Amino acid sequence: MYLSGYRCMWVLAMFDLPMDDREARKRYARFRKALIKDGFNRLQYSVYARCCASRENADVHERRVEAAVPIDGEVRTMQVTDKQFERMQVFWGGMRQTTEQPPEQLTLF
Repeated sequence: MYLSGYRCMWVLAMFDLPMDDREARKRYARFRKALIKDGFNRLQYSVYARCCASRENADVHERRVEAAVPIDGEVRTMQVTDKQFERMQVFWGGMRQTTEQPPEQLTLF
């Protein structure tokens, strides 16, 4: 089923992971790849976001983030509504940029 104009719940993952040695860089890479595999997109260097169909679905993805956190890392997640996400202002070189948009269509199984 496809829903056009569907409103979603956004999950933001913000992290600070050490990269001071080879093993730490590997843990960083594994964590980042886990986020991408789970459908997160990069907003900034250590900030990723994912659009979810519901609050319950967002909770599932937060648990997946939690399971992937390296032992020596700090990760914060936050859920925001589509409306709150739309109100985000993005500045790049002093010029206003548009925010990321949710998918045009959402597939429900």
